[in-house]
Amino acid sequence: MNYRHAFHAGNFADVFKHTLLIGLLEALRAKPAAFCYVDTHAGRGLYDLRGEEAARTREAADGVQRLLAADALPAALRDYLERVRAIDAGAGGEIVRYPGSPLLARALLREQDRAILCELQEDEADALRAALHGDARCAIHRRDGYAALKALLPPPQKRGLVLIDPPFEAQAGEYAAIQDALGEAFRRWPNAIYAIWYPIKRREAIVPFHRWLRGAHADVLVAELLIHPDHSPLRLNGCGAAIVNPPWQFDRAVEDWLPAAHRLLAADPAGDWRLEWLRRS
Repeated sequence: MNYRHAFHAGNFADVFKHTLLIGLLEALRAKPAAFCYVDTHAGRGLYDLRGEEAARTREAADGVQRLLAADALPAALRDYLERVRAIDAGAGGEIVRYPGSPLLARALLREQDRAILCELQEDEADALRAALHGDARCAIHRRDGYAALKALLPPPQKRGLVLIDPPFEAQAGEYAAIQDALGEAFRRWPNAIYAIWYPIKRREAIVPFHRWLRGAHADVLVAELLIHPDHSPLRLNGCGAAIVNPPWQFDRAVEDWLPAAHRLLAADPAGDWRLEWLRRS
């Protein structure tokens, strides 16, 4: 694969995804029992916003850096921003290197918790190992994340979160891979929380995946952030996440910050946000 997240680190999609991730992990931390965090497409862990890739696209300027200049952020967005800055902030709180999901998750792991991090690309996996500094709570696997769900689940911990955040280079074919992996994962670890990130270009491409999720025999909450209308296949108009087995009242928690994220990050007044139950028991 040619995808490198360094070109997109800290963009609006990262703000959305990582605010959701922190909220889900905080919900797991609310109970004393150990949990396991599983990341199928972990990436390199830390991204230099002054590097060549980030400088070329400057996507962080319309993402996390907009929040730095904002006043009166909702609590969840403040928490997200503080955790990002705590990992590697420069003088005056400037964000120099942006943390990926593994580093944000590690900051929320307790002594009894564990993480399984999968990354197929060798250089990215090597960088992730360096970023985690040999943390014994984190197991890094250089392997296909979808296959790992079939091989490594369930972990010893009964509770946990699986983040599926693929590059979607396969376009519609990515949904087929996700569905195949999730079907087995649900059977092996039915009580886990599953968060599946997806890009939004044209709405029609997402409809079959949502239809499939309605048959998952579990509660499914969908959150979406659109910075442009969802009818152009030529750009990333927004992104969404389907959350299977969401924590109690997690929809209310997301509703507290998602409208503000849209207000701060949308490039087009015709953009929007969405929060909907696909299935609720």
